[in-house]
This record gives sequence, structure tokens and C-alpha cells, in this order.
Amino acid sequence: MSDDAIPRRRAGGRAARQAARLHQVQEAVPYITRTMRPFEVLSEDGLELIERNADTILERVGVVFRDADALERLRAAGCEVEGELVRFPRGLARSIVQASAPREFVQHARNPARSVRIGGEATVLAPAYGSPFVRDLDRGRRYGTIEDFRNFVKLAYLSPWLHHSGGTVCEPVDLPVNKRHYEMVYAHLRYSDKPFMGSVTHPLRAADTVEMARIVFGPDELERKTVVMSLINANSPLVWDATMLGAARVYAEANQAVIMTPFILAGAMSPATVAGTAAQTLAEALAGMAYVQLVRPGAPVVFGSFASSMSMQSGAPTFGTPEPALVLYTLAACARRLGVPFRSGGALTASKIPDAQAAYESANTLQPTLLAGVNFVLHAAGWLEGGLTMGYEKFVMDVDQCGMLHAFARGVDLSENGQALEAIIENGPGQHFLGSAHTLANFETAFYRSTIADNNSVEQWEAEGALDAAQRANAIWKRMLAEYEPPPMDEAVDEELREWIERKKASFPDANE
Repeated sequence: MSDDAIPRRRAGGRAARQAARLHQVQEAVPYITRTMRPFEVLSEDGLELIERNADTILERVGVVFRDADALERLRAAGCEVEGELVRFPRGLARSIVQASAPREFVQHARNPARSVRIGGEATVLAPAYGSPFVRDLDRGRRYGTIEDFRNFVKLAYLSPWLHHSGGTVCEPVDLPVNKRHYEMVYAHLRYSDKPFMGSVTHPLRAADTVEMARIVFGPDELERKTVVMSLINANSPLVWDATMLGAARVYAEANQAVIMTPFILAGAMSPATVAGTAAQTLAEALAGMAYVQLVRPGAPVVFGSFASSMSMQSGAPTFGTPEPALVLYTLAACARRLGVPFRSGGALTASKIPDAQAAYESANTLQPTLLAGVNFVLHAAGWLEGGLTMGYEKFVMDVDQCGMLHAFARGVDLSENGQALEAIIENGPGQHFLGSAHTLANFETAFYRSTIADNNSVEQWEAEGALDAAQRANAIWKRMLAEYEPPPMDEAVDEELREWIERKKASFPDANE
């Protein structure tokens, strides 16, 4: 055997081991059920202070609603309305929300086994959202296309650690702005059978989403069940615009869920303090959720928060820093006290590539997400460059971390097997456990096995190509897409959906606005 045959043999072993990790039996669950109490950073008095300050903001400063329907409903509910500025009597927004908003709800998936619970002890993980660019090691950074969009939907579908298909996983800029939502929603419905998010860039596009869901799920099911959830962002500070409110109204009228989310870069869109940002976020979210409940009492609504810090030297957003984590912990507790599900968190980073900065910033965002008890986690996989870019390799690396969250969230096993007391007694002092019956019975499931990490010796790592984590992730996402098979869908339903889409697209001209 020649010397150059040895690396090839080892490389073949590496490929076999990677394939084995990819295909290892994984316990696919529809969502994480947390077993630990949420971590709290504020006392009861501290939380009451934040709530009082939020009420003061609503009462004395007010919130701008740039929507005639919202102004009319809020005035009728007892708010003081001056032009577009709405002031809430102290406690009114909270009382409206608590009177009818559900504490938790089920978002039903096309595959019932993949339906998710939003609220309570459940944590649902969804991919990143909204990036105009995509990046991979082969082609670098570029504008996203509908092919990229479909790829990320497929990758999210294939992952046992993501529970949700997400929404705008990247912007398909190769399609007209006013028509791209058709292909985006279709991709979620056809290439995955997990729950998904709808379009919010225009009320008519929200209505299109509802109609597409009605074709797939049936009109009766849509009235009785929540099958779409969508992200509605405030224009912080203290503004809800007509586009977002119009989309929220469409979904609420159809009994579909909305996430009312203030989007805040602290220091620019809120005060440069944790308590100030938390109070303002709570005020904005309360105002938005109150409006949704006035549209349709009992419509599913989620208290959303996206708060990041910023560089006070450059103005650039920063991620993985302590202050946004404190805001997250605080607002998660406020949501529990209010009695509604909470959305926040993710695997956020300002890094441009999946490097060490991306790893530690993402970890510093993802861990507080679970510990705080976030119910719906947007941006759990793929986020790069402050959300401007969706990364293929970053997606795979983040999904691996999501798998670790599942293992951590299960907590400590105190069963007889988990205690392992008999194994310790039988083994005795000075003897390793490698060959014990208990170890042999548990070794396949004892510890989380990463699909990305390399734990071999440096000699073996070098012999197998000295690949870094991103290079290993590159091979994994390509293999996943090569092996992808779409979930089954009734052919008649698919045909009806495609015919409806083509008819709608042909009914008006393309436009990029």
C-alpha cells in the first residue's frame, strides 16, 4: 500500500462518521418543553416598577397609530385620541389584553404531528428572518433568490431541532416585490409540513396568505384553528404604522396569530438603559396587543421583543452583549405576569462570517433565550451581519446548538437509571465505568453528539483535511439538500393552490414596491 492511500482511507472514515452523525436516531419533538423554572433578574418590586413606568408612558406620552380603524377602535375603548396620537388611561391597555388574549395556543401544522404550542412551558425554535443577502463558502455574499429561500425552507424542514418553518427566511430579490410573497408562502406550504409565518408587507399580501392557507387547510379548519403566525413590528419609538396594523388586522379577523414586536436598538430607538428600554418595549407591545384584541377578542397574540445594544461610537448594532440579555429576562417575566406568550431571542451576531465572534455572540443570545423561558424564538438559525445575511454554514452550526438546547431543557434525569446508584455500588472504587453494564446500556444516548464539532486528535484532524467548523458545515448542508425529499401533499390541493397563485399573479402587473 502506498503512503498516499492512508489519508484517503481516513478521509473515507471521516465521511462515514459524518454520515452516521447526520443519520443518527434523533428524538424529533414538535417543540421543547422546559423542565426548569425561568431565570429571574428582577424582584417583584422591580417588575412592578417597569409595569408602572410603561403605564406612565402610555398615559402621558402616548403611542402614534397611523391607521384610521385603529384610532376609531381605541377611541371607542376609552383612549384619548388627538390626531394620530393615542393616550391610554392607566391600566386600560393591560385590562384589554388580559380580558381576552389567550395565555397559550396551538399553531397547527399541515402535518398534525408537527403542530406547536405557543406559550406556557413550550419553546418553539424558528429560523432567522428578513435577510436580503445570503452567504456560503462557495459563492460568498450575494442577494438572496427564490432558490435560496426554498433551500432554507428545506433545511429547516429536515432539521429535528427546528420546530417551525419561519417566514421570510431570506428575501428572494429575483422576484417582483409585489408578487414574491406568493412563492414564499407556497414554499413553506409545499416544501415543509411544519408551521409557518405569513406575509406582512401589505394588508393585501396578508389576505393572500390567509387565502392560501384556506386552500390547504380548508375554510372550516381555518376558522377554528390557528395555522398562520406573523411578525408585526412597531416603528420604535412609540409608533405603529398603517402597513403593519393593516396586516395585523387581516390576521386577527381571520383568527390567526400575530407577534406584536417593538424593534429597538437601545440608545437610538429607546433610552440607553435596560430599565428604560424594557418599559418602552412593554408600553409599545401593550398598545399593539390591545388593538388586536379590539379587532377580535380572543385572537391569538404574542408579546414580542427585539432589543439590541449599539456601539455608541459608530451607531452600529451589537449583539451578544449583557444588556439585551437583561432586557430579555425582564420582558419574559413581564409577559408571564401579563399572561400572554413571549417572543424574543435567537442566535444573533454582528459577525459577517461564521467565525469565533459569530459563535460567542450567538451563544450569548441563545442561552438567555432558553433560560428566560421564551416561547417563540425567531432567528434561531442562520443569522449573520446583524440580520442582513442568512448564512448556509451558520444555519447548520446554529441548528447544532439548537440540538444542545433540547438536551439542556430536559433537565436532570432523576429516574433510577438517571441516578445510576446501583452502577456506582457495583463498580466500586478505582474502576472505570467504560465497560459497566450501565454505561453499555446508555452510551448511545448519554450525551449530545454534535454534528459539527471535531473531537479527534490533532493528527487525525490533519489527516482528514484540517477542516474548520464552517467547512464541515458546508458539507453537511449540501448533503442535506441532496437527500431532501418533500413531504407528501394531496395533488389536487397542490394543483388548486398553484392555479390560484398563477391566476392572482396574472391579474396585476409586476412592481418593485
